[in-house]
Amino acid sequence: MNIHGSVCALVTPFESNGALDMAAFGRLLDFQIAGGTQAVVVAGSTGEAHMLEHDEYDRLLAFAVEHVAGRVPVIAGTGEAGTAKTVALTKRARALGAKVALVVAPYYVRPTQEGLRRHFLEVADQGSLPVLLYNVPSRTGCDLLPETTSVLRDHPAIIGIKEACSDAERIRRTAELVRQDFVYLSGDDGSAADAMLAGAAGTISVVANLAPRVFRALCDAATVGDRAATAHCHAALDPLVQALNCAPNPIAVKAGLSDLGLGMATPRLPLVELEQGAAREQLRKALATLASLADVA
Repeated sequence: MNIHGSVCALVTPFESNGALDMAAFGRLLDFQIAGGTQAVVVAGSTGEAHMLEHDEYDRLLAFAVEHVAGRVPVIAGTGEAGTAKTVALTKRARALGAKVALVVAPYYVRPTQEGLRRHFLEVADQGSLPVLLYNVPSRTGCDLLPETTSVLRDHPAIIGIKEACSDAERIRRTAELVRQDFVYLSGDDGSAADAMLAGAAGTISVVANLAPRVFRALCDAATVGDRAATAHCHAALDPLVQALNCAPNPIAVKAGLSDLGLGMATPRLPLVELEQGAAREQLRKALATLASLADVA
C-alpha cells in the first residue's frame, strides 16, 4: 500500500444520547475527500477507539469502507495492550474491508524493546493486513526506538511507521529508516512540516479534520521540498494547531467540528466537552482566520 501525503485521523462523532452519529461521520468523510485527504484512519486514538464497543467498531469501519468506496485507503486502528487481542482485531479489520492496520505500541504495560519487536512481528505474521507501526510515548508509556524499528522494517508486511515524537533528533533518525518499501509518516501536526521536509512521506493528522484542503497543501509542498510554500501553509495552520493543544485530543478538534456543523462537540467519558471560555474562543478565532485565507490552498 502506498500511504502518503495528507492522512486524516478521523474523530468518531456521537449523538446527544451517546450513540454513533453515522450521518455526521458520512459528512466528515465527504468533507475530507472533497478537501483532498489521501487516506483516512478509522478508530485511532483521535477516534476514541478505546471508548467503542465491539459492534460500534465494526459499524464504524464497515460504514467508512462502504462510504469511501475505494476513493482513498481506509486504515483501521487495531492496536491493543495485548498481542493476541491486537492480532484478533487486525483480522477483524481486514474482514471489514480495511486496507492497512495502524498498530500503536502496547499502552500501559510498558514492554521492553524485545517485547515490542516480538509483538509487532506477531501482528505482522498473523494479522493478515499490512501494518503501520505507531509510536506515541506520551500516550502509551513506552517508546519504540529507531533501532527496533530498523529491525521490524525488514518484515514484508510492515510498511511504515507513524512517529509522533517531535524532537529534531528523532525526526532525523526516523527519516534515515525510509526506503522504497518502508515509509515514515509524521504523527505530530506541530512538527509535520519539519518531518516531511526531512523525508517523511506524509502526516497522519488531527488538524486535517478541520482544515483538509490547507493541510493537503502543506503536505504537497513539504514532500517535494518547496520550503517557501511549506512555510506559508505552516504559518496559516499554526494558530489552529496551537489552539487544539488546549485540551487532550480529541476534545478540542470535536469542538471545532461542531462549529463547522460536522458533529457534536461531546466526546465519551472520561473525556469531557471543551468548555466555553478563552480556549474555545481561541479555537473559533483560529478557524475563522484560516477560513478567510483564500490563497492558502
